[in-house]
Amino acid sequence: MDITRISDAEKVVGFNQTKKAVINGRAEKVFAANDADEQFLLQIRRLCEEKPVALDESMTMAQLGSACRIDVGCAVCAIIARA
Repeated sequence: MDITRISDAEKVVGFNQTKKAVINGRAEKVFAANDADEQFLLQIRRLCEEKPVALDESMTMAQLGSACRIDVGCAVCAIIARA
């Protein structure tokens, strides 16, 4: 887990934005909180397997929210690949 990498990187936060980034081939790596809803995690895992995008589930929602520099928990975010 590299919180500094997430904090400093270009990223999208939230399920819908992350899903779009993965589908459009823009996501370099996806981070999903290990304490997020299991149905939600299942969808993210499937999408990352289909596209293949690396998935990290090592953080909690609180840790991921902090890494994304938001004041609430975060279930998922994606680091955007540089063009």
